[in-house]
Amino acid sequence: MEYSSLYLLPCVLFFLSSFQIISPSSDNSCLHDQSSALLQFKQSFSIHKFASQYPTNYPKTESWKPDTDCCHWDGVTCDKANGHVIGLDLSNSWLYGPFHSNTTLFHLRHLQTLSLAYNDFYPSPIPYGFHLLTNLTHLNFSSSGFSGQIPLDISGLTKLVSLDLSRNDISLKPEKHSLGTLVQRLTNLRELDLNGVNISSVVPDLLADLSSLTYLHLGSCQLYGTFPKSIFLLPNLQSLRVSDNPNLTLVLPEFHSGNSLRFLDLSSTNFSGELPASIGKLKLLNSLYLLSCQLYGTFPVSIFLLPNLQSLDVSDNPNLTVYLPKFHSGSSLRYLDLSSTNFSGELPDLISKLKLLNSLSFSSYQLYGTFPKSIFLLPNLQSLSVSYKSNLTVYLLRFHPGSFLRDLELVGMRISREYVDSISKLKHLNGLSLRNCNFSGSIPSSLGNLTQLTKLDFSYNNFSHQIPPLLRNLTHLVYLDLSNNQFSGRIPSILANLTHLEYLSLWNNQLTGPIPSYVSGLPNLSILFLDGNSLSGTVELNMFLTLKNLTSLYLSDNTLSLITTVHINSTFPKFQGLGLSSCNISEFPDFLKNQNELEWLDLSNNKIHGQIPKWMWNIGKETLNGMNLSYNFLQGLDEPPAILPWGGLQYLDLQSNQLQGPLPIPPISTSFFSISNNKLTGEIPSLICKSSSLEILDLSNNSLSGLIPQCLGNFSNSISVLKLRRNRFHGTIPQKFSTGSNLRTLDFNGNLLKGRVPRSLVNCKRLEVLDLGNNQLNDTFPFWLESLPELQVLDLRFNKLHGPIGCPQTNCAFSTLRIIDLSYNEFTGHLPSTYFLHWSAMMMSDENKSEFKYMGRTYYHDSVTITIKGLEMVYEKILTSFTAIDFSNNKFQGEIPESIGNLRSLHALNFSGNSLTGSIPSSLGNLTELESLDLSQNTLSGEIPQQLATLTFLEVLKLSRNHLKGPIPRGPQFDTFSNTSYEGNSGLCGVPLVKKCVYTDVVQPPKSLFHQDQDSEATSEEFDWQIVSSGYGCGVIIGVVIGYTIFWRQNGWLRRRMSSKLSKWEGKMSKKKGDNHKRR
Repeated sequence: MEYSSLYLLPCVLFFLSSFQIISPSSDNSCLHDQSSALLQFKQSFSIHKFASQYPTNYPKTESWKPDTDCCHWDGVTCDKANGHVIGLDLSNSWLYGPFHSNTTLFHLRHLQTLSLAYNDFYPSPIPYGFHLLTNLTHLNFSSSGFSGQIPLDISGLTKLVSLDLSRNDISLKPEKHSLGTLVQRLTNLRELDLNGVNISSVVPDLLADLSSLTYLHLGSCQLYGTFPKSIFLLPNLQSLRVSDNPNLTLVLPEFHSGNSLRFLDLSSTNFSGELPASIGKLKLLNSLYLLSCQLYGTFPVSIFLLPNLQSLDVSDNPNLTVYLPKFHSGSSLRYLDLSSTNFSGELPDLISKLKLLNSLSFSSYQLYGTFPKSIFLLPNLQSLSVSYKSNLTVYLLRFHPGSFLRDLELVGMRISREYVDSISKLKHLNGLSLRNCNFSGSIPSSLGNLTQLTKLDFSYNNFSHQIPPLLRNLTHLVYLDLSNNQFSGRIPSILANLTHLEYLSLWNNQLTGPIPSYVSGLPNLSILFLDGNSLSGTVELNMFLTLKNLTSLYLSDNTLSLITTVHINSTFPKFQGLGLSSCNISEFPDFLKNQNELEWLDLSNNKIHGQIPKWMWNIGKETLNGMNLSYNFLQGLDEPPAILPWGGLQYLDLQSNQLQGPLPIPPISTSFFSISNNKLTGEIPSLICKSSSLEILDLSNNSLSGLIPQCLGNFSNSISVLKLRRNRFHGTIPQKFSTGSNLRTLDFNGNLLKGRVPRSLVNCKRLEVLDLGNNQLNDTFPFWLESLPELQVLDLRFNKLHGPIGCPQTNCAFSTLRIIDLSYNEFTGHLPSTYFLHWSAMMMSDENKSEFKYMGRTYYHDSVTITIKGLEMVYEKILTSFTAIDFSNNKFQGEIPESIGNLRSLHALNFSGNSLTGSIPSSLGNLTELESLDLSQNTLSGEIPQQLATLTFLEVLKLSRNHLKGPIPRGPQFDTFSNTSYEGNSGLCGVPLVKKCVYTDVVQPPKSLFHQDQDSEATSEEFDWQIVSSGYGCGVIIGVVIGYTIFWRQNGWLRRRMSSKLSKWEGKMSKKKGDNHKRR
């Protein structure tokens, strides 16, 4: 719950000031022409209650009757002296319909105040003609559905002291986007509210000349450029909002103690620099909102101690360091939100002195000490949100005996079941969220006492058994989230009692059986997540048609068969989100043709054949954000436009189909585009370089050909993944990669590319994966890549690279490299021992072998091709702990350096097919994580070091075709290797070879590792056998990698996007309860 009254204060003052100069009484009767104009104005609209949403709305014009004195009509104020109508307040009056350009309103030439706020005139423009009302001082068209251009004749109303055009249609904008032209003549303005007006320009300096301004709100206006610092210092300015303008740069001035600011909202802007300490001089400040401002540095402690400060929100600034001061008992703070900041240190018990605190929210990864139990005893606390992952000790002993706590959110905390019992005594609780609190077993039955709950969130725990019957008592629930647990059994019938439910999420559990029919009887249901379970049976989409409010339906990843043949009519739900992956759908559902509000559509992993029909280009044309059609049998696109038409599309996944023809071009807004694993042909159009928002572009595994457009190297600084692997491109790699590039993965493996490795790659400081293998590159070793501080994977296999691989500089490190493959080239010279001394990422041992993490992001992972066990394998996911060196099939000479033994976390080492000499270094015995070792086809001599027998994870050993001699070591792994590991070494003897060893001196052989019980047991206990490998003795890491050679394809992007959507939905709930203290 947010603290509401503080936000409403500026609005209330604004409303009162608009009419303070007028008395509603009148001594003279209304003039006939005035009455007639008003009645005609009334007749131009219909009356509908839904047109006004404010709590105090009523149809004021119903009191307007002919032959009665208009000066006594609701909303009408007359001049006492002559009967002229000088004030008209029809705000919240249920007026509905278009606003005509010839409105009789312009006949009321003596009007001084006019408010038509909170009606619905959509989609009307504001008519031209207001210049006729030359006496206007107050004009309020807020929240009335006006659209189009703001007529410039309003700028001629030079007596205006208050102008409010806020919160109308998003198309409302000044003519020629000129804010300066609109206000330059309004020199008497004291209040200007243009929140939500599409200004799309810089903020003109002339605003700083409006010295009478007390109230300036320009939130969500698409402003850009730098905000004039002088506006902050206007002598009378009390309320300033420029929030939700992400391209607007703010630099705060040095404030002085006489500043009048009381309300300051700079949220979601591009804040530049640290907060000046002088902000602590704003002694009159009562509300400060700086959320999502990209702040850094240390937050000035003096701000917390401002004497009149009641609301402070600096959330979502992860680089902002915040320390709490020692609060005093006279603090005015009522609302405090420090969530998603670098909030560190110890929580002071003095926070209990904030006796007026109504809402407290914070999250941190760096808290320590004991969580002050006094926080739970704050007498006025109504909303508490705590999210952390740290070393806090938490004691939830008791709450204030008269607690009015209404919203409690505890995320990532470890809470015992007895603490839940204390929570169950909070009789006023409306919202309870205990996400990711490590609960298991069943939900405590005592929570059934919280009969006033409207929101319950137990997601991301380990609850099991069936969904409990206690929910039948929570009949006021509007929001229920039990996702990401282990609930089993059928969806219980008790949910049918929850008729107020708007949001229901049961995704990612172990629920079975059919979707119950009573779901269609939840009349208010808006969002339904049932995906990621084991639900079964045939589902007819008709069952959801009775849910008139349903906007989001997710049934993906069950074993359902969805029948999508439905009768489409005007009552069919308008969906915003549809998740129908893995629903056995064989064709595009016809009902999609009328879905013009879709934001997310997932039809992946179905059985849809044929072409994408041309009517698909029209669904959600203005609204679609994401679409996933991957893993079907699609063969083409029916009459595709040059650029796919969805203006706001961010995510498009068409991978793993059978698409033929040329490459379709995504909209300019797209950030994720994958069309890999298809049958596309032709060249990449240079038009794709106009897609400047692209972050991930994957065109791999097609039959595309021609030259790679040179613009792909620098068309966008936002691109992070560029994959063109396994196509037929020829020519050279783009030569210009720009400074500041965000490129993280560059994969051109498996083409016909020639020439050199572009030197401009040194500009890609975030590059982690560079895969240019399987091409025809002709160059020397790119040692200069060592300057890339995050490079982890370097694959140059199967090219025509040549020369030594050493670095001419003495400090070449490649310290972050984990995988390097230089195989099948023409490299010469000695193996550089200095590299093996500095490859520190290969020196760190695996601390937690059971915790598997992969390179990439939640919704995308990197891949690499590596030769293991003599087989070339494509790993579609790369474990962050996997390390490998492959220098095979080159022309390296000399000995293997002893320094190779420093790479203790190495899993695969391949030096085969070279001309290496000397003995096998005993330091290889230090590579305790090694699973594959191939030194075959060299000229190595001497004995096999006994130390290799200690490598208990070694699965593959190839020493064939060398000049080795002497006994083969014995050990648990060595005794599993066959003759082929040693063939071509005539001097070797012992198991498994037929040749017996003849000892001239009797030497006690080393103790067999089979008898080292303790060591063997310890090794067994360390390894968590989560993956059962085929064959024998599969290694820990290589086995896991092989186990994941399929594409990872769950919709992590959807989850990320839905978190944003749900935040908006929860805001809607808060607004219904009157708890929204700040946002509009």
